[in-house]
Amino acid sequence: MEAILPIIVQLVTGAIGGHAVSGALKQQAVSAILRTVVGAIGGVGGGTILGSLLGDPATAGALGGMLGDAVGGVAGGGILTGIVGAVMQSMKKS
Repeated sequence: MEAILPIIVQLVTGAIGGHAVSGALKQQAVSAILRTVVGAIGGVGGGTILGSLLGDPATAGALGGMLGDAVGGVAGGGILTGIVGAVMQSMKKS
């Protein structure tokens, strides 16, 4: 269960970050299901990248590891959703 918990945190926070960025940028081209999936994928990617930059979660402590997963998830989900939304809007205009 300890191996799955960080991934779950990254998925959930990534979806939250994706919805937040999509709502803030008023992207009409991205549906709710797509921004949830893209945000979750970006959340796992962002959480993994931030986790590898911060080092071993065992040395950061339980809260530090979870906080890193959450921050990386929100950032990664938001960034990837923003990129996908921009690409879909530019494809819609063409």
